Amino acid sequence: MRIDIGEWRLRSLRPDDAPALAKYANNRNVSRNLRDRFPYPYRIEDAEAFIRYAREQEPETIFAIASDTEAIGGIGLELYDDVHRRSAQVGYWLGEPYWGKGIATLALRAVTDYAFTQFDLARLYAYVYEWNPASARVLEKAGYEYEGRLRKSITKDGQTIDQWMYAMVRE
Repeated sequence: MRIDIGEWRLRSLRPDDAPALAKYANNRNVSRNLRDRFPYPYRIEDAEAFIRYAREQEPETIFAIASDTEAIGGIGLELYDDVHRRSAQVGYWLGEPYWGKGIATLALRAVTDYAFTQFDLARLYAYVYEWNPASARVLEKAGYEYEGRLRKSITKDGQTIDQWMYAMVRE
């Protein structure tokens, strides 16, 4: 899969993305805003394992955010079943040198369009840790709406903090 987003693109992850993913993901400022399953330190072996996992997903739901030369981040959907089968959670991260350039917003808009086109979804949602207002702004600029605060709902780095929930609903 490939979707051009200005000078950047969303594309399928490739085995040769591992060095770039390890370079950008091995950053405490990145990992502190993601689930604990996103390791820190982030080694080349972690990148290789993640790429294998992403490439096994059917349908494809995990993508690289990339420049012409390398992967600079990732974005994906977590599809659900049972009563949640028309909802999906979206998550993303970007290497710190690329923050503040609008890339995450472009990527989120593109993956949102992809999700609503490719899957029978009524709702996409994302959680933001309270200490990450920049990610909340990405969601808002992509058209997601703030739905509420989940008080003391996660524990990260020894702190129990709030999450903010954002969603986009397809009518």
